[in-house]
Amino acid sequence: MLALYKKEMRTYFTTPLGYVFLGVFLAVSGFVFAMSTYYSQTSDVSAYFQTMILGYVVIIPILTMRGFAEERRARTEQLLLTSPITISGMVFAKFFAAFTMFAGSVLVSCLYYLPLFNYGTPNVGKAVGSLIAMLLIGMCFISVGLFVSTLTESTVTACIGTMGTLLVLSATSIFNSIIDSYFVRQVLSWVSVYSRFDNFVYGEFDIAATVYYISITAIFLFLSVRIYEGRRYA
Repeated sequence: MLALYKKEMRTYFTTPLGYVFLGVFLAVSGFVFAMSTYYSQTSDVSAYFQTMILGYVVIIPILTMRGFAEERRARTEQLLLTSPITISGMVFAKFFAAFTMFAGSVLVSCLYYLPLFNYGTPNVGKAVGSLIAMLLIGMCFISVGLFVSTLTESTVTACIGTMGTLLVLSATSIFNSIIDSYFVRQVLSWVSVYSRFDNFVYGEFDIAATVYYISITAIFLFLSVRIYEGRRYA
């Protein structure tokens, strides 16, 4: 597992993918941060984090689209399936490599906060809570992206499919205002990733939301493992 993790990390920096992801992530997050804080003349970063959730719908598929789709396209999938590594080890190695890239980008973007202390008094509790939520949501989205990547050998299809799935997970609660059924509204709120973010914005650590994000991550990683177990024994 460790060898495959190192290989995946090298791949991010020996191909344009890692640099494209990092560049797009920092460009989008920098623009959103500037517009939501400096331009709005506020040190409250809540709007920045809430907007970035939707930004992840577009950014994270760039990171995950090559995960397994590229292995199938390049015909190296069989090498992985016949290697000594377990299926779960293979999936987790790719997941942790993608999450390392994502978490590293999030930490670099924290430099944006430093100038705020010269112009205001940022709420550190809100910022820390929101950062934790961002890492949990990113973890969840990466697992979805890797699962979609197992279903196709086209990186473009994997990218678009991941965007569509993440959009559903993120934006379902938006329809609550136009739906009369209380039961349907509750179901949409439960499914929505976005609706569970609120408590973190206020600096509260939401255990229920944390369990939800970890559960979604575990479900999609489990599905990825099951798909490759089926292919190994087919």
